[in-house]
Amino acid sequence: MSDKYDVIVIGAGPGGYVAAIKAAQLGLKTACVESWTAEDGKAQVLGGTCLNVGCIPSKALLEISHKFEEASHGYEMQGIIAKDVKMDISKMMERKSGIVKQLTGGIAGLFKSNGVTSIHGHGKLLANRKVEVTDKDGKTTTYEAENVILATGSKPIQIPPAPFDGDYIVDSEGALEFSEVPKRLGVIGAGVIGLELGSVWARLGAEVTVLEAQDTFLPAVDQQVAKDALKQFQKQGLNIVMGARMTGAEVKRKLVNVTYEDSKGKHEAKFDKLIVAVGRRPYTDNLLSEDAGVQMDERGFIFVDDNCKTEAPGIWAVGDVVRGPMLAHKASEEGIMVAERIAGHKPQVNYDCIPNVIYTAPEVAWVGKTEEQLKAEGEEYNVGTFPFAANGRAMAANSASGLVKIIADAKTDRIVGFHVVGPQASEIVAQGVIAMEFGSSAEDLALTCFAHPTLSESVHEAALAVGGGAIHIANRRKKK
Repeated sequence: MSDKYDVIVIGAGPGGYVAAIKAAQLGLKTACVESWTAEDGKAQVLGGTCLNVGCIPSKALLEISHKFEEASHGYEMQGIIAKDVKMDISKMMERKSGIVKQLTGGIAGLFKSNGVTSIHGHGKLLANRKVEVTDKDGKTTTYEAENVILATGSKPIQIPPAPFDGDYIVDSEGALEFSEVPKRLGVIGAGVIGLELGSVWARLGAEVTVLEAQDTFLPAVDQQVAKDALKQFQKQGLNIVMGARMTGAEVKRKLVNVTYEDSKGKHEAKFDKLIVAVGRRPYTDNLLSEDAGVQMDERGFIFVDDNCKTEAPGIWAVGDVVRGPMLAHKASEEGIMVAERIAGHKPQVNYDCIPNVIYTAPEVAWVGKTEEQLKAEGEEYNVGTFPFAANGRAMAANSASGLVKIIADAKTDRIVGFHVVGPQASEIVAQGVIAMEFGSSAEDLALTCFAHPTLSESVHEAALAVGGGAIHIANRRKKK
């Protein structure tokens, strides 16, 4: 039996590495187990999916492709003449990889500075809070802890009609590694990942078709915002087909032949590459021994209470392996909460105030409830909206599409929903998160002074519009 720890974390993604650092900061003897290995087959890689093949590399490609798109099509109207703008895909990929390497290496430094022991291998929870770690050579070592945090994340869902081959039919990870721009690109799934990856390659010149089985575009998003976003994506050239159920995909003569059905009947399409982005599932394969005492549902999600505690004493689980949205920041907040609870504190995660973001252009971001949810619940509410088309800073930046929407309870005026589609929505939504976290009313924001000219003035105007007092747009006439 090796050293005993106060806390052992299995998984070094945004939930795991943050939990490990926080636990160590609280004076707990902490170790973090991670199996990810570098291409050399030796070095351990920290950061999980988010830093290595998810959030960070995808945002790097989104930023670069957005700059290319703007230089190619948006500069001339602003008086900037940039002819024959070209894209070097290999350099773009080098840039992406450099950012990933810097950030993942930074976690190793944070572990060292905070006193977290990093253990390289596959972690498996045994009974009585023991963790068996199998290294790359197959050697096993067993560790013991007072508390174990399961934070192994998620992996892409593979569907029978389109099995991954790593070349022509790929998951989100493979879509980050194309060596050239595909002429025709198919994307299965018009969710966050599908839209982001589709946007990257469309900006670089690919003809992109997105097939979505559902009839409603972005059903989790406020539909006023979703419809605005859809119009802008279609204007950019994304061919988004709703109600399209894929029935098969076969590679022939270096092309992916896809068959699908919609309300109009059966269809066929040919693509150079096909990205399958239909969601993710918990990565809990070989994570638990039969006597570990931890329960999972049929989809592999680990059962936990509101504080991420499992039914087994001293065993916790956070992030994508438990209920709730699969978001890196949600995982991190849960990791911090669990570390603090182990240390004897009583924090909680406010799941009503977790922001969601789609990093397309325009960005889509929201927190709280949609109009559709409130209508279904029979709640009375007031709405205020303000378009970026009436915002001077947005016009100056050549990004004047989209809007800010604030929904407030009709009786208390407390903000219950905050929705943005437009420039820097991912940053602007934080204002809504802060307001909701502090229980602010729409009037609180309306009475707050915002700098001029800024994109955030649209938040101010939307808050004023809730009460029919917007200054820079015509207000809706109140019903008599």
